[in-house]
Amino acid sequence: MRFSVSLMLGGAALALGGCAATAPAAPQVTTPPALTQAQIASQVGEAATPESPPAGQQWLFGSAEGSITMRQTWDSIASYTEAAARNRPVFSVVLEPGASASDARRVPCGDRPPAAVFDADETLLWNLGAMRQFALRNQSFDPALWLAWERTGAGHAVATPGAIEAFNRMRAAGVTVIVNTNRTQGNAEGTIATLRAAGLGDFVHGQSLYLMGDAPDGTGKDGRRAMISARYCVVALVGDQLGDIADTFNERGLTVTARRQRAESPAFASLWNHGWFVLPNPVYGPSIRGSFDDVFPPESRWEPPVTQP
Repeated sequence: MRFSVSLMLGGAALALGGCAATAPAAPQVTTPPALTQAQIASQVGEAATPESPPAGQQWLFGSAEGSITMRQTWDSIASYTEAAARNRPVFSVVLEPGASASDARRVPCGDRPPAAVFDADETLLWNLGAMRQFALRNQSFDPALWLAWERTGAGHAVATPGAIEAFNRMRAAGVTVIVNTNRTQGNAEGTIATLRAAGLGDFVHGQSLYLMGDAPDGTGKDGRRAMISARYCVVALVGDQLGDIADTFNERGLTVTARRQRAESPAFASLWNHGWFVLPNPVYGPSIRGSFDDVFPPESRWEPPVTQP
């Protein structure tokens, strides 16, 4: 259609005996109105100040968006777990020792009863008391302060939005709820008290609560997952870091890009949202790293056009 119109216009110009054609009007360039600080904040968020915590804490612990994201995910976890309890899966969602991105072998269930396994911090619990102290002190982490928090934080942490309701549904479906956390073995009583005070129920160390030190792999959780799998068919693994799912994602030396590729590999892809669940945590952990080159691939490199005077 554009070609035919061009021919018609060309013929009309000749018929007018060489009269000059009227040039199309130049588009008007308007200067966008200046934005107020409030309007800018509504688009990019407010910068952290001495009077406010870091942006990640603002989003996770304070925002409606953070709360709704958690509730949506917990509803999915509860629905999946209820269905798994009814259908009695043949395989657990725990990887067998030696499993990899090319061979995602999982532990057989046998006749073991169903269980769901959860990380504690920023999965079941929002550690508001400790996080406030870190923000006030402009610290990302302090081991001594954290150990004190493990011992004495009961009543100053809250259950993440949707967790209590999801636990009620899972327990009603006959699923045992187990916590596998990197809180320390020596502070078991404090962790039990914190979970109870948050409304998440009663837990017993070595039965429904596993802590760092219960297996010889330090902060790795595969050893504890193996202990749990010896007694239960694990139908769901839930955490805020990929190490809460399998230690392969925290392998030493794994780059940001390689870690993401491993998590998205075909062998693991079918497990996300189908037994493997990750809750958002923009505050701390191995997900909070990456250089400009890690985060922004070459094809994304754009420069704004130079404005001509």
